[in-house]
Formats: sequence, structure tokens, C-alpha cells
Amino acid sequence: MSLSYPKNRINVLLLENIHQHAVALFRKEGYNVETVSTALEESELCERIKDVSILGIRSKTMVTEKVLEHANSLIAVGAFCIGTNQIDLTSCLKNGVIAFNAPYSNTRSVVELAIGEMIVLIRQIFERSNQLHAGHWIKSSKHAYEIRGKKLGIIGYGNIGTQLSVLAEALGMQVYFYDTVDKLALGNARKCASLHDLLREVDVVTVHIDGRKENTHFIGAAEFEAMKDGVVFMNLARGHVVDVPSLVDALKSGKVLGAGVDVYPHEPRNNGEGWVSALQGFPNVILTPHIGGSTEEAQYAIADYVPNKMIDYVNSGNTFNSVNFPSMVLPEFSIAHRLIHVHDNVPGILAKINTVMGQHNINIVGQYLKTNEKIGYVITDIDKEYDKEVIESLKSIPNTIKFRVLY
Repeated sequence: MSLSYPKNRINVLLLENIHQHAVALFRKEGYNVETVSTALEESELCERIKDVSILGIRSKTMVTEKVLEHANSLIAVGAFCIGTNQIDLTSCLKNGVIAFNAPYSNTRSVVELAIGEMIVLIRQIFERSNQLHAGHWIKSSKHAYEIRGKKLGIIGYGNIGTQLSVLAEALGMQVYFYDTVDKLALGNARKCASLHDLLREVDVVTVHIDGRKENTHFIGAAEFEAMKDGVVFMNLARGHVVDVPSLVDALKSGKVLGAGVDVYPHEPRNNGEGWVSALQGFPNVILTPHIGGSTEEAQYAIADYVPNKMIDYVNSGNTFNSVNFPSMVLPEFSIAHRLIHVHDNVPGILAKINTVMGQHNINIVGQYLKTNEKIGYVITDIDKEYDKEVIESLKSIPNTIKFRVLY
């Protein structure tokens, strides 16, 4: 009874070509690791996940309610990226499965891509390069500008937006931003009261909002119409937040001088699949295959951060920076057994846990409770041996979602 689950029985499934550093960390911990280089369809994932304790994915694999119904042993799921829209977080809560992501690890990479594309578009480097590849020497300064002094509008002032703000200002740009949540302006950045206030003011618009369903077509025909003539537009956020036909119309009319797009409403699951978009063929549009965070540095950082969060949760119960569980950082306690109880957030569960302890004459040396709107998370440290009857009693408490012993 010293361990709830021996490490050599913990199976890890890593999909979508996750960096080998993550594989090494899990194997060093003693886990069994299986890797798949591609995303999996729902039906295949339902079959593969049956005995998996830890699942690692990127942006293409959908962790649905149906998948979680087949996940008999799943403890944690890790999104090796920023977004978690591909994970049914509500169903994860119902099944007592914690979820982690990498909210900061690839921020710099996305910001550098935004800066790079901005310069390339404003200087018309992309078009000049294509002309020269085709054998046409066209040396001209027409419609080629410096970014210094230009007004940059950042839609979404989160981790990426704020870092972009700082770097853009260092390059001499005037920064404006809009966010639906009140955010502290960094440096000399100016907060706009409304989206349309920002759009009317700036020379470059870049989108960095999350992919929640409510943000579908956040930028559409009316928003493009509100922009300056000859604006540069970039979307490095999520494909569905921009209405692509409206962007195409704005490019054709000249409203948008140039565009950089890294994300699309429909993206292939795997490399090598065909892809078609109405944005193809424009000489003033840079198209990249969702590579904002795809640098060696970012992928290594993600492969270090996410596994360590999941390993820490398995070993100690820490939930800090989880995207769905109550956040808790626990003290180390080497001479105790640590019990984890996940339950529906209803009154009286803690009292029932303690009643079980009292009935078995078990002294509690430490206890920690946190809740969110859906679940309660209780850690109980005890200083004496226990028997299987205690475990069964704790598991049988009404509204229990998941129970396990750490050590």
C-alpha cells in the first residue's frame, strides 16, 4: 500500500510528433511511453486510450467526451501548445482528468513570426522575392515602408500580445491594443475602448485572441471595412476567428495591402495531406502552415514544461497552472500517506471524508481543499498505515469522481 499505482504500470501516449525531450522525461520517471507521429481520429483514439494514464497531444487531436468515456485509466491530458479548445475540459472534469497546457513556452516564437511577417509585408519583400525568382528585376520603393513610426494594433493583449507590444515599441512603432478584459498597458501602449476604435487608427492589425467558440468570425466584413485603406493584416491566432471570404474581398479591393496568415478554419491533421484555400495565389499574402510556435526552442520548452507539470501532479498532487482543476501547490511530506479525492462540488464531502478517517482511527496530519464551479479537490495526509477498507469507504462516498493514493 506504499504506492497507489506503480510507475512501471503508467502508460503514456504522445501524439503529433511531440519533441523527444518529453519522451525522455517520461521514460526517466519510469513510465511506459508510446509515440505516434500524427494526430488520431476519434474512433482510433477511443481504441488506443483504454489503458493510457497520461495523454499528450498538440492542436489537431480532439479529446472528446466519447474519447474520455473509453479512457479507463486516464489521469492527465497535456496540450503541448497554448490552446485547449481541442480538449473537452468539461468532460475531463466529470471524469476527474486534469489538463495542462503550455501557456508561455512558445510565446517568443509566435511574436518573432509576427514581427518578421510585418516587416516582410510592409517592405513588400515577399512580392519582390517572387518576382526575382520568376526572372523579373523590379527595383522600386513604391508601397515599401519602414515599420518605424507605424501604428500597430494588437487584438488580444495576453501573453503573446503583451510581448509583441514591447518588441514593436522597441522597433519604433506606436502600439494600440484592444482586449475584452481590462489589461495593464505596457510601456507606451495605448488601450482602445472598442475594437472599431483600434481598427480605424492603426496601419497594421494583428490578431492574438483565443479560439473559444464565441470568437468565431471576430473579424469579418464590418471589421475590414472599418480598417484604414492599405492596412496590413495578420492572423496568428486561430483560423475561425477571421472570416476568410471577407479577408479575400478586402485583398481584392485593395483595402488590405498585404496579409500574413498562419492559421485556418480547416487544417490538415498530418503533414503531406492536400490543402486548398481561397487565400492561395495572392502575391501579397504570406501563408504559413500553423508554425507560429514551431521552433526548436519553443518545442523543447513545451516538451519540458508540460511533462513536468503532469509528473508533479502524479507524484505529489500539485495542480498549479492546470486549465481545469482548482490550482493547488502542496508542501512535501515524506512520512505520510497522501490521498487524493476528486468530487462534484457539493456540500458535505469534506465532512464525509473526515468521518471515514475517524471511524478507522486515522489521524490527519495535513488536509487541503480547493474547489471551482464544478469540482472539489481534497488532499489528505495521514501518518499511519491504512487498509483496503479505508480506500473502499472513500471511493464509495457519494459524488466521488476519482480517488487515488499517491504514497
